[in-house]
Amino acid sequence: MNLTGNTIFITGGGSGIGRALAEALHKRGNKVIISGRRAGHLQKALEANPGMEALELDITSLESIAAVAAKLMVSYPALNVLINKAGVMQIDDVATEIADELVTSTITTNLVGPIRLTSALIEHLKKQETAYVLIVSSVLGFTPMAMTGVYSATKAALHSYSMSLRFKLRQTSVRVLEVIPPWVRTELLNSSEEPRAMSLEEFITETMKALATEPTEVLVTRAKFLRDRAGPAEEAFVTSFNEQLEAPQP
Repeated sequence: MNLTGNTIFITGGGSGIGRALAEALHKRGNKVIISGRRAGHLQKALEANPGMEALELDITSLESIAAVAAKLMVSYPALNVLINKAGVMQIDDVATEIADELVTSTITTNLVGPIRLTSALIEHLKKQETAYVLIVSSVLGFTPMAMTGVYSATKAALHSYSMSLRFKLRQTSVRVLEVIPPWVRTELLNSSEEPRAMSLEEFITETMKALATEPTEVLVTRAKFLRDRAGPAEEAFVTSFNEQLEAPQP
């Protein structure tokens, strides 16, 4: 992927991985438009990155998606990169009754939203000489974390959606890349100081290098182990993985 000269729209760009990706791409000479529901977070990102722009977007709202997509196509006709990053992660217990609000908000934000937004922009992207849809899933889509069962399921679904989208667009100018992060130090699940997680800076550095090679799956080194566990022997590994997570930390 050419890492400069693009016009990029990124959801969830006000914090965490989304903001870090936006800043890395902004520094490389791309026109970057970030979005999110929290106006304060967007404003802080703009203040720290002169020239970056922002649009408020509620990824759970079909009306908000339609309005933002329409504005993007008019205000940024050169838009050629969509990065679907917006997501929520909540602790749950799938062995008990789960609050419907948690189920609905997680699935709508993590899965329905990216599908709707991609659908709203795909015909515009097809008109570009070269375009990209980046979908940020997770290693937990391959090796689920049982304490976030619904979240893990949405990421598995995003992986499946990415493969279908890539196949259907194979004869167009649009390329589909799936970014598969490991555990990264962000505000997600209060992981900013988690020593077992990968630093955000290291993750972004490796991810940008990988993007330059245009793989179908963008994987940092620490993500490969959990991504590659899917297969005939995955049940035993998933059990062991979750038992280790549940074990008391020293």
